[in-house]
Amino acid sequence: MHKQPRFALSLLALICSAQVQAGGLLLYGPSLDNAALSNAGVAARAQGPDTISGNIAGLTYVKGTQVNAGAAVLFGEIKPDLDQTNQTGGNGDNALHPIAGPMAYISHQLDEQWTVGFGSYGDFGDAINYDNDWAGRYMIQNAKLLGASLVPSVAYKLNDEWSFGLGLRAMYGMVQLQLGVANDRPGFTCMASSPFPIIGGGTPGNCPGPDGQAKYQDETWGYGGNAGVIYSPQEGTRIGLAYTSQVDLDFDDNIKLKGVGGGQLIDVGDRETKLKATVKVPQTATLSLFQQLDEQWAFLASANWQDWSEFSTIDLKVDQFGVDTNADLHWDDTYHGSVGLQYQATADWLWNVGVGYDTSAVDDNDRIWGLPVTDTTRLGIGTVVALDEATSLHVSYMFTWLGDVDVSEHRHEPGDVNYKVASGKLNNAYVQYLGAGATMKF
Repeated sequence: MHKQPRFALSLLALICSAQVQAGGLLLYGPSLDNAALSNAGVAARAQGPDTISGNIAGLTYVKGTQVNAGAAVLFGEIKPDLDQTNQTGGNGDNALHPIAGPMAYISHQLDEQWTVGFGSYGDFGDAINYDNDWAGRYMIQNAKLLGASLVPSVAYKLNDEWSFGLGLRAMYGMVQLQLGVANDRPGFTCMASSPFPIIGGGTPGNCPGPDGQAKYQDETWGYGGNAGVIYSPQEGTRIGLAYTSQVDLDFDDNIKLKGVGGGQLIDVGDRETKLKATVKVPQTATLSLFQQLDEQWAFLASANWQDWSEFSTIDLKVDQFGVDTNADLHWDDTYHGSVGLQYQATADWLWNVGVGYDTSAVDDNDRIWGLPVTDTTRLGIGTVVALDEATSLHVSYMFTWLGDVDVSEHRHEPGDVNYKVASGKLNNAYVQYLGAGATMKF
């Protein structure tokens, strides 16, 4: 039996899904206003200290000392609808549980050319919880995943046209994962045909004993850098280019297995084995435009590339079984486009609205339940209200539509009697983002 290596591969897929659960891309929620604009103009907007998460060069446009802080919650519906499985348990309930995260930024203008800042924000976050007894429990039961960055930054204004920014990025990654482990009945009681009905037909072949369970929990730090440039050919026009480097997250802890075994050779019991996995958070590049149209209206746009094909191959080591290999998730690079508008309704009231589209990192044939990523369409709206000259409030909402997402996952254990399949779709899947915060000027 090789349940530990199979769980290790599932673990890797789930770690990867931390960044992509909302649609195959890094979340566009580190800044409230950027979420409201669906990422439009993120590398050129430069309207507050939250520009650290979009383009550090934008700090040169932030005057004096400013502090921005807030929090957001992600929630929605990701509910499986199986049409083929040879496991008991059914579909289960909504697997997407709400998850909240804070963000905070500070900037300080040293002189007319130099500005420094610091940002603390979530890069990705997810709490997914399929029912423990659903038919796909051997693929995934539940997961909590978190990535957050600390980014000390500096920006330099060369002249009225050119600004440059650079930041160091320390990323904290945390993972908590759980899935079921199929056990054979003891002795020679396992037969080649399944005792359970098969939804939608398919290959019989289950002879299970009581399920075991595999759990993994670890946290780690990875390091990289952010860089950006803004070119302003005239007042009211900004073109920004931002780059974030790859960050490697090295996870190294024990898989804990409870009640695993059965069959003719292995007694049921509890076990542990070391798992080492290196996950590559991909490099990204973003090109953005901010264009002031008149005293009230501004147009914003962005195009983004994310290097998910590099992230597709993950180093894997499981000490107890001498496993030292690469896991290939068959991922492709993703591309993003968005446009947005800002409307200054009054001197104290600004509206943001944006729409964006992201390609899928994975083809339908390679999508699994731990990573139900697909192409997405998002719509955002938000407002900024100035309470006085020093204080403003921000409220943002973003709706991300995943639609009907086909998923087909098969697991092969030694011998056809242990063949597992869970095939179906996520019907009308979506994710919502709601956040609020404030900016204070000193």
